[in-house]
Amino acid sequence: MEKINMLIKLGIKYLQRYKRRFGFLFAALAFCFAIVTFITSTKDRMYDNVYYSAQSHYAGDIVAVGYNSNMSFTHHLGAEEIKAIYDAANLAQINSQHIVKRTFFGNTGVVYFNGIPVTQKYIIGCDWENEKFLFDRMYFTSGKNESLGDDGIFISSPVADQLGAALGDSVTLEVDNKLGQKNTRQFIIRGIVQDSSIFGYYKVYISRLSLNNLLLFEDDDCSTIGIFLKKPSTAQKARSQLHMILSGKIQRELLGPLVQNREEMNREIYGAWTWNGTKILLYTMPVYLSEISQLMDAMDYITYLLYGIMLFIIFISASVTYKLILHERAKEMGIMRAIGFFANDLRTVLWTEVLILGVISLFTGIMLSAVISLVCSFISFDWIPGFEIFLRNGKLTALYLSGTILQNMILTLLVLCAAVYFPSSRASDKNLPSLLAGEPL
Repeated sequence: MEKINMLIKLGIKYLQRYKRRFGFLFAALAFCFAIVTFITSTKDRMYDNVYYSAQSHYAGDIVAVGYNSNMSFTHHLGAEEIKAIYDAANLAQINSQHIVKRTFFGNTGVVYFNGIPVTQKYIIGCDWENEKFLFDRMYFTSGKNESLGDDGIFISSPVADQLGAALGDSVTLEVDNKLGQKNTRQFIIRGIVQDSSIFGYYKVYISRLSLNNLLLFEDDDCSTIGIFLKKPSTAQKARSQLHMILSGKIQRELLGPLVQNREEMNREIYGAWTWNGTKILLYTMPVYLSEISQLMDAMDYITYLLYGIMLFIIFISASVTYKLILHERAKEMGIMRAIGFFANDLRTVLWTEVLILGVISLFTGIMLSAVISLVCSFISFDWIPGFEIFLRNGKLTALYLSGTILQNMILTLLVLCAAVYFPSSRASDKNLPSLLAGEPL
């Protein structure tokens, strides 16, 4: 044990002594690992942003949506359906964190201010207190009063600019009720959300009770029930459990199948209406985001390609540079062998140098990656249509997940070890006269 400690200390000493010779290898490792970390952490953040945008828009990891055949628009869940869904969620034991009810109205809602109309794609009625955890993650340019009441409204900053409205202004919201009649009410702007993505550009939030009254729903009615899970990765399994239990609580023809993508969803919704009443469909975020998921899959392939290129560069750089370093140190290693060091001792010293250099390079690469991410956060991507959905508060940022970082570090160190293993083994096993003569390794 004392010998091993001595060899490790010797390796550290030699690394300090020959730090200039290791300079290029250090720079190559740090730069390549910075690029690898930047690519993977940016991709993780982009996916997180997409998932959060969808999750906050549809309100849940699993979303139960009611389609009513007897109304001028479809989204509606009454007391009977709501009770069945809540009972099924309790029986399914799906480890939920939050359960929220929302009322939706879309496409034809209009916000007026000083005679200026702006049509909204989404009118969302929510329970302010129950969805505080979602609003806390949103970026507000102004406002966000904690006690909004039933007369408060959140609008997006692009819509506020179009209306010329500011915090505290009174706007008029117009919707069609369930009978197809126009209904209006005035609201006070309590918050302006910075969101120009496809989910948030033309979207307003009001209280669910207010929207229910405008639509002539019962006070406790809603359009969707969203279930937020403690582990979103279990959403597919949890949805299957919920669907199985729910099938025993409502009529079979009023429970839709488990659709897997948006195409199947649209086929189920817009196909022949063969039911009378409210039909319930259960969705997860991949269903809503199936097209975007395909784009993310394509980004994964690009990421893996760049990942592989960087690892290949690390392997070649380490292999070539290390051979040159060992060649310059051949006589020195010969002297070490002459004074009593064995081949295994030389390998221990050499691998200690490389591993310590590798660890220092990796942490340097992480810091360099943070610098690259900071620089990229100031770059505007407005020229890419729809790219806002991948951004966080309009900026391209990185998400440093410990699992991803650890995986990157292990793979990089394995590639580094593979690159130096054979040169170091050949050098340490070379016969003493050849080492002392400085012959090529």
